[in-house]
Amino acid sequence: MTNTPNPEIAQSMRTGTFETNYHDVGSGEPVLLLHGSGAGVSAWANWRGLIPVLSENFRVIAPDLVGFGYTSLPDPVRFSIFDTWIEQVLALLDGLGVEKTHVVGNSFGGGLALHLATKHPDRLDRIVLMGAGGVQIDFTDELDALWGYTPSVANMKKIMDIMAYDRSLVTDELAELRYQATIRPGAQEAFEKVFPPPRQRWLDAQIVPDEQLAAIAHEVLILHGREDRVVPLDASLHMFHTIPNAQLHAFGRCGHWTQIEHAARFHHLVDQFLREARISVEAGV
Repeated sequence: MTNTPNPEIAQSMRTGTFETNYHDVGSGEPVLLLHGSGAGVSAWANWRGLIPVLSENFRVIAPDLVGFGYTSLPDPVRFSIFDTWIEQVLALLDGLGVEKTHVVGNSFGGGLALHLATKHPDRLDRIVLMGAGGVQIDFTDELDALWGYTPSVANMKKIMDIMAYDRSLVTDELAELRYQATIRPGAQEAFEKVFPPPRQRWLDAQIVPDEQLAAIAHEVLILHGREDRVVPLDASLHMFHTIPNAQLHAFGRCGHWTQIEHAARFHHLVDQFLREARISVEAGV
């Protein structure tokens, strides 16, 4: 009997005091994919549907952010929102020889994309935000359940119910698969160190002030599920009204899983938005 390779584990690079697990697929203009902060998440788990689509036209770089997936932990373990992840991303891009990249950020990863845009605007081109954090929102029981997850199949199914509008997507098989990701050695211990209680402080630390949002000059595509129970649609509406070069697409009958619940439309919108940048350059616009 042969062992099946784990698709979540790809390439590895030293980034500061830890090893980053990352996917590097395709060729062309680079696109950085930043995943969210759910229990058991990894770059592959979050972006397995998007990576094959984008890699047909772009070089896709998708790291496991430190504290998640198969990236190792620093010693000592400390997380400073968002400095820890900004330093990791920049070290990875530098190591890969990438001076400038498009970025797609999901939830927590969207907040990270906004912080990158304000602190290192020259490193980013076009930005896609999906159910992104980064503005003032209330800390909800749903978010507390996500960040306070303790491993069990029942608890995994509970948080997946929060994520999805269409509950039929939350199958026993999927819950078991994601649960297994949280019980591999060291995974839960790492997850608990990222957002320890009291958790409101970590939500507040993600806020990008309005004057900084208004100074973002990049083209920004904002995507959001109307029924999102983790990050409300109002957050993206606020970004849309504040970021000058923003466009907004909201999906009805959709929760926090836009890339899963409306996969085909999501993939099309992201691919077209990023390819427009190439068309604009070629046309001299």
